[in-house]
Amino acid sequence: MDQFVQQLLNGLFLGAIYALIALGYTMVYGVLRFINFAHGDVFMLGAFGGLYVHKALAPLLNALPWPLALAVVMLASMAICAALGIAIEYFAYRPLRTRPRLNVLITAIGVSLFIEYTGQLVFGATQQPFPALIPRQNISGLGGLTVTMTQVIVVVVTTALLIGLRYIVMRTRLGLAMRALSLNPTAAALMGVNTSVVISFTFGLGSALAAAGGILYASLYPSVDPFMGIQPGIKAFVAAVLGGIGNIPGAALGGMIIGVVETLVTGYSQKLGIPSGYKEGVAFIILILILLFKPSGLLGKVEREKV
Repeated sequence: MDQFVQQLLNGLFLGAIYALIALGYTMVYGVLRFINFAHGDVFMLGAFGGLYVHKALAPLLNALPWPLALAVVMLASMAICAALGIAIEYFAYRPLRTRPRLNVLITAIGVSLFIEYTGQLVFGATQQPFPALIPRQNISGLGGLTVTMTQVIVVVVTTALLIGLRYIVMRTRLGLAMRALSLNPTAAALMGVNTSVVISFTFGLGSALAAAGGILYASLYPSVDPFMGIQPGIKAFVAAVLGGIGNIPGAALGGMIIGVVETLVTGYSQKLGIPSGYKEGVAFIILILILLFKPSGLLGKVEREKV
């Protein structure tokens, strides 16, 4: 039982990061109805942003308590990636807004490859150690369970960001405009909604969440490289589809499920007779099953399109 609970907790900690990345996918899809495949690479840029912000401000950050230093690094990285997300939308996607969706999809793949290989050129091809923004110590008093301070902070920060996102979407004017644009772009524009501003805000907000996920992921697995966003990005996309693409609570739920299932398969691979390397295929098996039996996702709604 202790082993099962331990694997369950590890899956929840990993799933919290998948949820943050999945939120970016689902927000962009909810507004524009296309998948931004460059989103996983923004996650990578968030981790590198945190690394270089820490290097630049090391004397100042070392003098601060670690929670405040973590907040400074994370907020700076989120701001950088929000600006990058807005720039990507402005230069790559906005000119194609009236074009067929296939054009935008191909462009998204091209932007993803451009970021990855530019990152390899700028940051180098080898892995770099990530600084210990959170004390790497175990929480005592949990019996046979092993929970680190980093894992606890991951869950706390993810929960706070999810609550903040929920507030923005449901309680602010920009959130109302996002929901209106998602339901009917034409009607929203006729009612005075500045669609370009709302779309840019959506990209910026989603990119900021991806940056936070990059910082937390690099804190759990303390190394960064230019291709670190590929696998988490794909799994977060599957999480968004699993929960119901375009549904914010669904993206969070899907991320948790993917993280738990992946961790359980890894932990019980020997008992199940499955090679541990097959954990990377779990997300794709779930994607196939959800597309076969419930294409709208767990919390998604079936939408009928008039032809």
